[in-house]
Parts: sequence; structure tokens; C-alpha cells
Amino acid sequence: MTADWWKTAVVYQIYPRSFADSGGDGIGDLGGIIGRLDYLKTLGVDVIWLSPVYRSPQVDNGYDISDYRDVDPVFGSLAEFDALLTHVHERGMKLVMDLVVNHTSDEHPWFVESRSSRDNPKRDWYFWRDARDGAEPNNWGSFFSGSAWQWDGKTGQYYLHLFDRKQPDLNWEHPEVRAAVRDVMTWWLDRGVDGFRMDVVNFISKVAGLPDATAVPDRQFVSAIAEFADGPHVHEYLAELSREVFGGREGEFITVGEMPGVTPEQARLYTDPARGELNMVFQFEHVSVDQGPAGKFDYRGLDLVILKKALYRWQLALAEVGWNSLYWNNHDQPRVVSRFGDDGSQYWAASAKALATVLHGMRGTPFVYQGEELGMTNYPFRTAQDHQDLEAINYYRDVVERGGDTEAALVGLAKISRDNARTPMQWDAGPNAGFTAGNPWLPVNPNHAWLNADAQLAERDSVFTHYQALIRLRHEWPILRDGDFTPLLEDDPQIWAYTRRAPVGCLLVIANCGREPRTVEIAAEWIAADLLLGNLPGTAATADSTSLHLAGWDARIYSAG
Repeated sequence: MTADWWKTAVVYQIYPRSFADSGGDGIGDLGGIIGRLDYLKTLGVDVIWLSPVYRSPQVDNGYDISDYRDVDPVFGSLAEFDALLTHVHERGMKLVMDLVVNHTSDEHPWFVESRSSRDNPKRDWYFWRDARDGAEPNNWGSFFSGSAWQWDGKTGQYYLHLFDRKQPDLNWEHPEVRAAVRDVMTWWLDRGVDGFRMDVVNFISKVAGLPDATAVPDRQFVSAIAEFADGPHVHEYLAELSREVFGGREGEFITVGEMPGVTPEQARLYTDPARGELNMVFQFEHVSVDQGPAGKFDYRGLDLVILKKALYRWQLALAEVGWNSLYWNNHDQPRVVSRFGDDGSQYWAASAKALATVLHGMRGTPFVYQGEELGMTNYPFRTAQDHQDLEAINYYRDVVERGGDTEAALVGLAKISRDNARTPMQWDAGPNAGFTAGNPWLPVNPNHAWLNADAQLAERDSVFTHYQALIRLRHEWPILRDGDFTPLLEDDPQIWAYTRRAPVGCLLVIANCGREPRTVEIAAEWIAADLLLGNLPGTAATADSTSLHLAGWDARIYSAG
């Protein structure tokens, strides 16, 4: 492989709690993953990204870590992890760990020591502050609602938690904290893992002095990313990690930084190879286009032009320096076919394939979230009690306490809640979709009776086989890695189109993202272009005219030159 092998790779994210349960307790585990590796090999992916399996109280489903060097018993053991890693490598795939180091669990020994007294050597490993005028040290709000500060009666100070109160933030300004994180990363690399996805990693350097966030009317506490993200030392810290952890180490590794609020200009710095920080970042612009000013659950519906331009902006900004990640779904996002597609109609499969086509044709490394390759949909949530995610529960409680619009809140939760991504993987039409022999921790979507892996593996023209074909193209066509990117029809509210060009050859990616048929005028160079991939049966093998007739949710990739 080349040093930048990840540019032609496709990554598959597993949310272990919901992937496959081998023990019958209703929670997915490492044994379940091992039993499904041949499925992933059949799909054709190169890398598996594993959401956290570390020991944890599971307040935030594993993103609250109490021991970075152990596996939580709910998922298995270190021996099972080693077996998983061996099986992954035997199949020619790589395994990436999820690294959560902006914060720990409040049950982590580091925080237990820090909390024990004001003069404990680990006190400054976290952010402790005195009250201000009898209240919180500043007006920062938690992303999970309420204040970002928790009072500790034993030591008479507040500690900072940008997420849940049981997820205290680490103080990266302390050199011993950075050394401890490096030790954790080295420990896992020595065990054989192939890299890290780093959770909210642009939050690790806080604004000096922790000043108040810009006030928002009617909000006591403000979850302002501008105050939390891209602090004064973040580039320094990431370069240090890369240098000290990966420097001189043989192997082919990948690093991805999740970065809420990051701009294209900042991402160029984070992913510039000359700076040695990260291979790529996860940005959030394109998965925020349907949200209003009141936050992520303020659902406003999709404007395709805004969505296209958001992704185009990133394609062009990182064209010469840096690298994009390409994703629709992950454990924090609702199902794309329900969000941007057409999941409740005859166009379910076509829209799932069309959205996959326009994403995988772009420049960057594609990420597939479990079940996305089947076109899994959002769960039919109806009430507040249907939701189990901490963020959703806290949000709805906050709406009720403020006397807000609970009906609108339920609409937003049903559409955007993270629970949508976390319902169990739909393996077959049997009880609990083949996920578990027990009682699943989160209900299985009722549509598993027809939407499942077994059914699609038996079909020649399923969503699964379309993803297989897209992954093959990523591997076989260098132009998808190296070709330049030119958007077409940018202001068209229904057609998504762009070209990829290289010194030898060019591709046209075009999709009708709506039910109504459309006729689109294309350049003469595409007459007689070969159809590399289409998502509807019966599409002609070549384009025979400058007038391209597209049926509803019709997506195609043509090759010319």
C-alpha cells in the first residue's frame, strides 16, 4: 500500500451495542461482530471503525470512559478484542478505535483522584473553578442541555463538562494529561489497532480564561461552539500527538478528527500533510442544513440547493491541500434515506442508492454506517418515552421546563434523534431481525420484515449490491481519488450533478433527487459516454443524446475520454 492508502479506502462504522449480539442479553458485543465479518468482507470495505468498547458506566453509551485499557464486560473481554483484531486482519481489513479524550467518565480513576481534594496532584487534570457571584463560573451550556458546570460539595468548586455531568472535561494544558493520552494511544497501537477516530477533538484546547459565551436571548446557558472549539493550542497538541505516537512507527495508520463547527479553512490546516496533524476530519456543515436557529431539533426540512452547496464548498476548499471525509450517517445522525431521501414510498431503494451515488463519487474517503448499505430507515418514534438517548431525553425535559412547543419538539426528535441510528441492525426477517435471541436494548424497526440483509443479499439489484458496486469503483478508478471536481447545475432544486476529471478520462455523476422525471441538457462530450453505474434497471449502456431523461430518483455515473 501507499502512504496515503486511505484515500482509496472505504470505512465501515460499527456501533457495537446495536450490531450483533452473540450472548443473548439484547446488547451487541464483540462476538457478534466476529460472526459478521464475512458480511463486511462481502460488502468490500477496507476499514472497520469501532465505536467505544472501553470499560464505561454507559451513561452516554460508552462515550464516558472509565478505563481506556480495558473492554467493558457488556461487550466482552480484551481476549475477545484480540480475537476480533486477528480475524479482521486475516480478512485483509483494518480496525480503527474510537478515541474519546476531550473528557472521561467521572468514574475514571483520574477524575476520582482529581475530585478527592483541592491539593491532589491530579486536581488540574480537569477544569475546577470557584463559583462566580454564587453561581456557575461562566454561562457555558452543556451540549446535553443545562449548565456545563457541576457543583462538587466535597471540595467546594465547580467542574466543567461540555457534555453530561458525568463526563468531566480533561485539561489538555497540563502536560501530564497529554502524556497520559499518548500512552493510551501507544498501548492500543502496540496491540495492533490501525488508527483512531478522535471524538470532538477540536474541543481539547479551551479558550484562555474560559470567558462567557456570547449571550443568546432567553438562554441562561449557551452551548456556543465558537467558545469551545479550535482553541489556541489545538494544532500544537495534535501535531505533538502525531509526532510522539506515530513518529518512527512502522505501519499503515489512519487518523480522523471529529470537529463540530470546523470551517473548510481550518480543515485545510488540520489535514495538510506538511503539518502532520490528522489525515481527515468530520465536519458538520452538511448535516446541519435542515436545522433552524434554535438548534439541531429545530427541524426545518431539506433545501437541496443548500445541501449541495455545503458539500461543494468542502470539495473545492480541500482540492489542493488536505482531504475530505464523505459521510451521510453515523451514530449521531438520523438515517439519510429518511432525512434526505424518500423512505415512505416506492422510491425508498432508488433514493437510498441515489444519495450513495452522489456521495461516493466525490473526492474524499467514504464512510458507511451500519445498515446504511441496506437503506435502513428512521424508527417510527411517536412519544418522548420512545427515546433512550441522553441528549434526546434532556432536550425534551428542557422544552417542558421552559414551557416550549412539545409537539414541535417531538417532530424534531423523531426526525433527528440519535436513537434513529442506534436501533438494532436488521439481519433477517425473523424475531428481533436476527440481532439477538434476547430482548433488544432498543426496539427493532418493524420494517425489518422486508428490509434486512438476508433479503438484499439474495437480490441482484438491492441497495446492498449498489453499495458493493460503488466500493468497487472507488478501488478501481483512480480518477475518483485524484480527479478534480467541478459542480454543475448548482442552483437546480432537484438535480445533483458534477464532473470528475483527470489527465486521462472524466466522469459525470448525475442524479435526479426527486420523484418527478426531469430532462437535463448535458454537454456534447457525454454523447456515447459509457454508463459505469446506474441505480435503476433498464438504463441504456451509453448516453445517446445531449438531452438526458432521468426518472424519479434516477442516478448515474458516466465515463468518457
